Amino acid sequence: MEARLIRAVLVAALLPVALGAGYRTPNFIVQTADPRLAEQFAKAAEKSRHDLALAWLGQPMPEWWQPCVVTAQVGPNLGAGAATSFLFDRGEVYGWRMNVQGSAERIQDSVLPHEITHMIFASFFRAPVPRWADEGGATSVEHPSEQAKHKQMLVQFLRSGRGIAFNQMFAMTEYPQDVMPLYAQAHALTDYLIQQGGRRKFVAYVAEGMKTQRWGEATRHHYGLDDLGTLQNQWVAWVGQGCPRLAPRDDQPGRPAEPDRMLAAGSRLPRPEPNLIFRLPRSDPAGAIRTQLTRPQPFEQPRQLVLEWSRP
Repeated sequence: MEARLIRAVLVAALLPVALGAGYRTPNFIVQTADPRLAEQFAKAAEKSRHDLALAWLGQPMPEWWQPCVVTAQVGPNLGAGAATSFLFDRGEVYGWRMNVQGSAERIQDSVLPHEITHMIFASFFRAPVPRWADEGGATSVEHPSEQAKHKQMLVQFLRSGRGIAFNQMFAMTEYPQDVMPLYAQAHALTDYLIQQGGRRKFVAYVAEGMKTQRWGEATRHHYGLDDLGTLQNQWVAWVGQGCPRLAPRDDQPGRPAEPDRMLAAGSRLPRPEPNLIFRLPRSDPAGAIRTQLTRPQPFEQPRQLVLEWSRP
């Protein structure tokens, strides 16, 4: 009953938007000052949703019962950024809202794919995804120029002692106060794993880790490494070599992801807390690459999810 009432309120809230200026597709309603850009962004969002679902899950997603309302601010000097919110409730995901900003080019090739990856993960897992996997996956589909920013910062963060031990990073359900090392490190780790097995294997790996909370076993099962410490050491060595391209391993082509295994029948799923916008630091002192494994922090169950990112 509660979910039905919330849906009714959300539908009522959408009516003025649907009747006003903007452009609507089956899964998106885009509002922006320029009607031509509204149409352009909406069609780009639909294409990203389709293409990224195939890449991550191996199959298209069904249409959402309610479109995502996207409000876009466009300007050549606006930094690329976005905020997307949605709700989990008893196996359902709904209440999509997205605010995006940036140049028209960056909105289409980076901001929308980034945010839509968050939405695909939410639709698939039906539960909050660990921060590293969620942001690592989202940053991995940005334009190469945006991905390069994370790689440029990564070694600086590791050298200055701002790297995050893997067993801490894998346990994060909220953003740390020093957030940009998480973005850079999650991006590079996701790139490292995707190169070795593809996107669908990455999703299967995250699914097992979320289900069992035994990330060492999931790492051994999917990537043949003994534990997170081994993964961390090999990853640090790869970063020290300049993140060279890796020969891909088995990607199990043609095998779609299996969302049902992530759901507990009849259970009410947690709603994560909102997160904040963090900005990119300008510089970092140099030092030696170092990371150190420490005791992982326990997972905490959030309540409402707002995924936000911003760049100058």
